[in-house]
Amino acid sequence: MVPSLEYLYTASRASLQSFELAHLNHASNLRREIAVLMDQWIEETAEAMLARCMLDHYTGLRRPASSDAEVFPPIPEPATDLLPSTTTPPPESLSAQPKFVDLSSQSLTATLVRKSRK
Repeated sequence: MVPSLEYLYTASRASLQSFELAHLNHASNLRREIAVLMDQWIEETAEAMLARCMLDHYTGLRRPASSDAEVFPPIPEPATDLLPSTTTPPPESLSAQPKFVDLSSQSLTATLVRKSRK
């Protein structure tokens, strides 16, 4: 619905601003819709072109069926042993003598008495 030219001549400044903003908003919405449609059109066209290319080269694209051995070749054995076995026994380890703290009742009582006096 397009207003008549006479309406626009007689419209107030606020009405003209409102008319302008409404049409700019509608144009922006159309532009957004067109961008979405263009993206869809490009994607659909690209997929159709890919199918056409595959149809044109259909016989060249077909490969003979391969065996599992060709698809998954066996894993080769390592050339060298990564963890060679040693023939010498490990050196004997010396254990440290445990150190004990004197926790007898006399020394513990004496410590507690000294701390309580301070």
